[in-house]
Amino acid sequence: MSNYLAIDIGNTLQKAAVFSEDGKMLFFCDKEHLTEEDLLPVIEEFSVTHSILSSVGESEEKLALFLQKKTNLLVFSHQTPLPIHLKYETPETLGLDRIANAVAANSLFPKENVLSIQAGTCLVMDFVTKDAEYRGGSISPGLEMRFSALHHFTKRLPLVENQKINHFIGKTTEESIRSGVLNGISDEINGAIERYRGAFGSLRIILTGGNKNDLENSIKSTIFAAPNLVLYGLYKILIFNAQAHL
Repeated sequence: MSNYLAIDIGNTLQKAAVFSEDGKMLFFCDKEHLTEEDLLPVIEEFSVTHSILSSVGESEEKLALFLQKKTNLLVFSHQTPLPIHLKYETPETLGLDRIANAVAANSLFPKENVLSIQAGTCLVMDFVTKDAEYRGGSISPGLEMRFSALHHFTKRLPLVENQKINHFIGKTTEESIRSGVLNGISDEINGAIERYRGAFGSLRIILTGGNKNDLENSIKSTIFAAPNLVLYGLYKILIFNAQAHL
């Protein structure tokens, strides 16, 4: 049985995961910088046969050459064949992480409309139809960006740390900022869910990203909390392409 290595080179962290052929995650790690020394024992221990490399920034040529020598490597790009159909007007501008996220959403809930919400540096929503069509979505500032922006673009508002709240009326400036940011982003998510349901009917909700724990209790709909959704999507893209060449 083949095992598959998915690597996601993000803006802040670099993540790697090994998946079995049936989709079980066998290994996971995240670091500021992944090296050949990190990956070689993983490839050997899990007998990795195929790998996929996705990078949001500069190309990882050294890492790609190493993976090419040790595995059947797929470098993920906008030209990579996908198990879903992109209905995005400018696919060349679409983040690779958003594509992988959409593939994962469709794989987890095939033949269902799915709204995938990534709560991280940005709040990113991506919509895939029950016919496996990726339609697009929305991008807005994430939690930390909202707190930072209020402090950066004003002279007197303090930089407030993210903390759980149980109020909507702030009685101090810090409480008011937390209410505005946390309740505001929750209202944005709940409002978006209602708009999608109004337009498309039945809708599955997936929540992922570093701030998912801060938001999951304030989302009114039933959600499926999914860690490492991008890595799972990369694995599905890899296995789709590997099987096409059998």
